[in-house]
Amino acid sequence: MGMGRSLIFKLLKRWIAWQFPQVRWITTAELAQWRSHPAQPQPLLLDARTAAEYAVSHLETAQRIDPNTPDLTALDAIAKETPLVVYCSIGYRSARVAAQLQQVGFTQVYDLEGSIFQWANEARPLFQAEQPTFKVHPYNAQWSLLLKPEYRAECQEGLSPTSPDSSPTSPN
Repeated sequence: MGMGRSLIFKLLKRWIAWQFPQVRWITTAELAQWRSHPAQPQPLLLDARTAAEYAVSHLETAQRIDPNTPDLTALDAIAKETPLVVYCSIGYRSARVAAQLQQVGFTQVYDLEGSIFQWANEARPLFQAEQPTFKVHPYNAQWSLLLKPEYRAECQEGLSPTSPDSSPTSPN
């Protein structure tokens, strides 16, 4: 699945970029490099997944933002030039939130390419309630195949998050 996984990720990234042409991307390597220099102003990380997904794991210091109805007023106190990096499972929900953040005037918004699945697959640090972990919510059975098996958290299929604007087979 290694080669197939990277091909599927490449195709998904192209499709998401086509759906959200206005959204800028940051790679997992670029974000890791940025975070390794704490003297630089750090980006605000926004996790655009469900509460259940966020509870399993997230990037360190990330704040959850609802992917379907993001409360953008919660960010009113943040300067519009603050760098924001948004991520979800693979990048679709976060691209949608990133586009909305741009629409309300944020000038340095990035979608994390490959999102938390790619971050985990590269063995980058994950946290659960301030404690290091290495498991990620798999979203659902189909999309979990994009996560290396050792990083998939055990979740019951019936608990897969869906929303009125998505189907159970598509993480949007």
